[in-house]
Amino acid sequence: MPAPSSIPCLVVDDQQTMRSLVRTGLQQLGFRTIHEAPDGEEGLRHMLSRPVQLVISDYNMPKLDGLGLLRAIRSHPPIQKTAFIMLTGRADKELVQRAVQFGVNNYLVKPFTVGTLKEKIEAIFGVLA
Repeated sequence: MPAPSSIPCLVVDDQQTMRSLVRTGLQQLGFRTIHEAPDGEEGLRHMLSRPVQLVISDYNMPKLDGLGLLRAIRSHPPIQKTAFIMLTGRADKELVQRAVQFGVNNYLVKPFTVGTLKEKIEAIFGVLA
């Protein structure tokens, strides 16, 4: 049972309001170290300089989308085991299949509740303490 406060996170989304919603949900679950990035390129730079244990990334973003970020993380050995949750506004089967093919750990469909966010995280890390 990991304590949420021991799991550093990175929230990557081009919409500030969505980053704030995810941050608030994570804080309600007990997460304390939460970083943010406005696009996949900045998210990848963050991961290369200050890796985290959990990335929650939007799919549809400028510069580098969520699939591109996922692929980049999975192809870089020091960070390739990072837990990755894809955030999407559409439960598109093709997108989900491609994300699974690239090694996504879980996906979260917008709009979401804190309960759903918790379920998706616990499916990866186990029950949160």
